[in-house]
Amino acid sequence: MKTALIFGGQGAQYAGMGKELFDNFDVCKNIFDRADNVLGFKISELCFGENDDLNKTEFTQPAILTLSTAIFELIKQKGLKGDYAAGLSLGEYSALVASGAFDFDETVALVRKRGKFMTDAVPEGVGAMSAVLNLDAEKIQEACDEASSVGKVMIANYNAPGQIVIAGETAAVARTEEIVLEKGAKRAVRLNVSGPFHTSLLKPASDKLNVELRKVTINEMSFPVITNLTGDIVLKENVIDTLTKQVMNPVKWEQTVRRFIELGVDTFVELGPGRTLSSFVKKVSKEVAVYNVEDLKSLEKTCKGLGLEC
Repeated sequence: MKTALIFGGQGAQYAGMGKELFDNFDVCKNIFDRADNVLGFKISELCFGENDDLNKTEFTQPAILTLSTAIFELIKQKGLKGDYAAGLSLGEYSALVASGAFDFDETVALVRKRGKFMTDAVPEGVGAMSAVLNLDAEKIQEACDEASSVGKVMIANYNAPGQIVIAGETAAVARTEEIVLEKGAKRAVRLNVSGPFHTSLLKPASDKLNVELRKVTINEMSFPVITNLTGDIVLKENVIDTLTKQVMNPVKWEQTVRRFIELGVDTFVELGPGRTLSSFVKKVSKEVAVYNVEDLKSLEKTCKGLGLEC
């Protein structure tokens, strides 16, 4: 069995995420406590309560990273060792922490800055993202080209067969949604995010992020991480350049999953809120085993499926 640990990105957050694991496992609580010390506020209150701040990018990103890392430490304690890791967008930082390339304390501060840079680059309401269902990439690109007279819009995520995300200026995204439906898309679903991530509109955020990345210590990885910038293994010396470009370039998640399968991965374990990546993996291949851990029920099911002690 070869296992890939996969970590979700922004948009997966929900009120109450991680509370069961926080309440039941010290190893999880310790990660939350470390985040509190770095950030200067209680990230548990952000995650567990009904708090609008959880959906604000500068808070969403450290919250998801914290929960994802807490779950990784828990499953590591249970005996699960990944052979590879990857994360969708923000989740790539969780993957790098899990690999040992990044220190958690440094990274939770970094992703809060990343979130703020992304928000500042394109003020809320100016940009949008939309998932286009059941239309091939070529036709979606044609739709983006046609809508470019209204404003900037482009493909931002290649998530899975039948799901590609577009992003750009709000009016241009709205026009593209109309065009893709005319071209035969099943649906176009507006996403609950605050800006047009993974587009050239994020260039100012990319520039600021590069400065901060150069301050971070990068260690040797205990297992390889595949970057969704290219869908291939990222080398230690390329981490800064990769993460700088990642914020303003399309996420190649489908290619990432296919690369894992080429490498012999037959088991995927999603760590963090929700099961979005699990559904994407299943759309790419029906032959692999897919698990997730986000609460006590999913933890028990994953431990049982993988033969771990719960």
